[in-house]
Amino acid sequence: MSFMIAGSLEEALTALAAGARPVAGGTDLVVGARQGKAPLPTSLVAIDRLAELTQIEPTDGGIRIGASVTHARLLTDPTIVSDYTALADAAALVGSPSTRNVGTLGGNVMNASPAMDTGAPLMVLGAVAEVQSERGSRTVDLSDLWTGPGQTSAKVDELCVAIDLPSRPARSGSAYVRLEYRRAMEIAVVGAAASVTLADDGTISDGSVALSAVAPTIIEVDGVAELMAGHLPDAVGAAIAAAVAEAAEPISDLRASDSYRRHTVGVMAARAVDAAARRAAGEEISVPVNRAIGVGASR
Repeated sequence: MSFMIAGSLEEALTALAAGARPVAGGTDLVVGARQGKAPLPTSLVAIDRLAELTQIEPTDGGIRIGASVTHARLLTDPTIVSDYTALADAAALVGSPSTRNVGTLGGNVMNASPAMDTGAPLMVLGAVAEVQSERGSRTVDLSDLWTGPGQTSAKVDELCVAIDLPSRPARSGSAYVRLEYRRAMEIAVVGAAASVTLADDGTISDGSVALSAVAPTIIEVDGVAELMAGHLPDAVGAAIAAAVAEAAEPISDLRASDSYRRHTVGVMAARAVDAAARRAAGEEISVPVNRAIGVGASR
């Protein structure tokens, strides 16, 4: 195996063009190799020391999160916690403290697990990924980036350098809720993220819901905005749960049956919408919302 530490983004892209695979936190890469899911690549390039990939900074239209920003930073960054709260909810639930301190958002996105915690929040928050290669840079909608379990539309020489999120409308809130069997080092049995914007009269003017662990990729549920528009938040729970259950395409495995996942993801989505609406109305609900509202494992 060959290993190099990139001193610049240009060096990293050159290494990728020559066949290397990028590594930052390495949490998915190392675990996958230990479990026999995939052998370690023959060539690795470390990108964790590239300062431009570790920044969280405002843009003219929102915020830009470098691909090497860790989950630990996401769950404590003031802007993420206040304006993009669903992402903080998700980051707080990723793995163990050690995983959160080295695992990165870009690695999570490019690993493309349909059960990833950050994926559904990013989708309802309108995120796009920027990928670069020696040929140039392009932005990709997440729905186009994720093509299947562990699969993306990125070329082998393309590196995710940042995630861009648009600014949030006034009176907006978001939340991510997952069903879990234990509180630590767990992946979602099912998960749901919601974004809600309230009108001045307290009714919902816009909203979206995305789901994890119930399809080959993270999916956004069609028709949610129309379903919620003009209604008070406490009047839409049953309709949201039904729409989500219909949209889900779960499988049965050792962790849950397809019917159990289909039912519980509707429950998680209704709770995510409720929490997002309460945050939009100005209520303080601490991160992660799972712990604040008593969802999931008790310990």
